[in-house]
Amino acid sequence: MSAQRETGRAGTHRVVVLGAGYAGMAAAVQLAARVKGRRGAEVTVVNAQERFTERMRLHMTATGQRLADLSIPELLEGTGARFVRGWVTAVDADARTVRIDDDRVLHYDTLVYGLGGVADTSAVPGAEQHAYTLSGVQDAELLADRLARLEGGTVVVVGSGLTGIESAAEIAGRHPESTVVLLGRADPGAAMNAKARAYVHAALDRLGVQVRSGVEVVKVLPGAVELAGGESVTADAVLWTSGTRVSPLAAAAGLAVDERGRIVTDAALRSVSHPEVYAIGDAAAIRQGYGVMHGTCQGGMPTGVHAALSIDRVLRGRQPKPFRFGYYHTPVSLGRGDAVVQFTRPDDSPRRICLTGRMAVRYKETVTASPWPTYGRMKKMPASGAIWPRGGRFTRVRRTK
Repeated sequence: MSAQRETGRAGTHRVVVLGAGYAGMAAAVQLAARVKGRRGAEVTVVNAQERFTERMRLHMTATGQRLADLSIPELLEGTGARFVRGWVTAVDADARTVRIDDDRVLHYDTLVYGLGGVADTSAVPGAEQHAYTLSGVQDAELLADRLARLEGGTVVVVGSGLTGIESAAEIAGRHPESTVVLLGRADPGAAMNAKARAYVHAALDRLGVQVRSGVEVVKVLPGAVELAGGESVTADAVLWTSGTRVSPLAAAAGLAVDERGRIVTDAALRSVSHPEVYAIGDAAAIRQGYGVMHGTCQGGMPTGVHAALSIDRVLRGRQPKPFRFGYYHTPVSLGRGDAVVQFTRPDDSPRRICLTGRMAVRYKETVTASPWPTYGRMKKMPASGAIWPRGGRFTRVRRTK
């Protein structure tokens, strides 16, 4: 069966945004607001689901808490952007086409590649078959169902990074009848200053989370995890938060990628091998003065905004500007009533300042809730303005020539 081809209007510059996560939505809404009403430009957003996934809150979904139903098509209403629901199954970078669900083909002149990462369960035997992940809403809901039926037992969280910390604390707080074990190579909060790190440990201890640092999981079994050295830890449920991987579609398309499969970009976030492709968020290997950026909402949304501004400049016959980004903070929830916020230098190293307790909770809830209202402000802004990150916040600025 031949695929249905969608070519768009003759003479129209077709921008296709793949992925409607934090970065993809920022790119789509910002660009649509800027080209709205302008003849010769159209924006299409492709995503597998109509509902926006709040990745920063998936640990809440995993413990049975209901989140807001945020509709991507509803947000795009009035922007002029078109929404296409479906899975991206192939990209042909030379033909400039995207295949959707194997039966539709979209043509593009400019592509914004924002297909983010998922939990990497491929490196350790048994993880794919026996561990739960927080790669999406459905994955988190599967874990929530399992935890609701456990009635005690042991939950092992593999990975002592920020996702592992938040998940272990959330599960322990919502399921106090269960034993929660947090396993990881690094100490929880290792990248924080001494005060923030001590607060994380005290909170996990108060919640009853058993922390084991300096260990490596080498195999996941139906009822246990096996550590390097041969020791086994009993597990009635395993949550895998150790590492992420990106879609192989970029490499398969012939785009230049790094050793992790992320698209290598130039200073303006364009693919170094195919400059009509912009890579944003977790899908991109973006080098700054301090090294390659790591994937977070904090960094992802600015990449989407910058891609939109760059495309708009090109459409107006100008050159895109270099992307510059510095980290500002690391907010970490420790259950519903506790949190820590580590403020950072631009290179993500910790400053002396941190927030803890209720003040940190209020701060983090504000930050966590801010992306969706920010998208709403983007779609209402005049074409001469932009929503741009400044000091950890999104600020409206005038368009530069």
